[in-house]
Amino acid sequence: MTTTENTTTLVLGGTGKTGRRIAERLTAAGRPVRIGSRGGEPPFDWEDRTTWAPALRGTGAAYLAYYPDIADPGAADTLRAFAEQAVRGGTRRLVLLSARGMEATLPAERAVAVDGAEWTVIRASWFFQNFTEGILRDGVLGGEIVFPAGDVKEPFIDADDIAEVAVAALTGDGRHAGRIHDLTGPRLLTFAEVAAEIARASGREVHYAPVSAAGYGALLSGYGLPDDLVAFLTELFGTLLDGRNARVTDGVHRALGRAPRDIADVAREAAADRAWG
Repeated sequence: MTTTENTTTLVLGGTGKTGRRIAERLTAAGRPVRIGSRGGEPPFDWEDRTTWAPALRGTGAAYLAYYPDIADPGAADTLRAFAEQAVRGGTRRLVLLSARGMEATLPAERAVAVDGAEWTVIRASWFFQNFTEGILRDGVLGGEIVFPAGDVKEPFIDADDIAEVAVAALTGDGRHAGRIHDLTGPRLLTFAEVAAEIARASGREVHYAPVSAAGYGALLSGYGLPDDLVAFLTELFGTLLDGRNARVTDGVHRALGRAPRDIADVAREAAADRAWG
């Protein structure tokens, strides 16, 4: 339970795909929000624990989007220390963004389940917004989405659905406490099929160009990314997009009482909002 003094919600990663949407919804509902980021006020940095207490002051709930990645070997220790500090200070409701189908994320998920916490874990499928504001947007703009996913199917989800579930867990009656929400979109699509949906919605010529993991790593290196980051990303995508997540769940319906948004609708809305110029 929160006290009357602990009314602010801390949104870590509050400028990212999900965090920004969560913060907007909380603000629209008249709830005090603090954005947790290196450029925030006060600043927050997962790697600098002296920034944690100022960011947590006066908060009763926190959304945790871990940087650089929840599968990072050090994520669990850091998240456990943060969760323990948060609960000691009265921030008892913790909502963690995780990923589907990755054993490497399980220690981090367990780490937030500290004594006294009302924790919720959100395991999300691949965000459609990677095509509108993420790593694949440039490919859409160039007409060719190059990615090492082959013809695997993925239940792409709208980041707005993730945000709505997170807000319910952060502000609701507590029924989400102690639950793991496995969230997906309503149907399985290949990357080629998503490219076709984007082309129909936007009127742009867009197609998918599958590439090997090694080829994709070479492409990233050509953009100047450090070797360790290139290795991490190619391994991450190879793990997430090997078919293990080619399964639709009813997680959004169980959490919100409605179906998740279809990617065709999300693509049309993105095109109308000029996501691709």
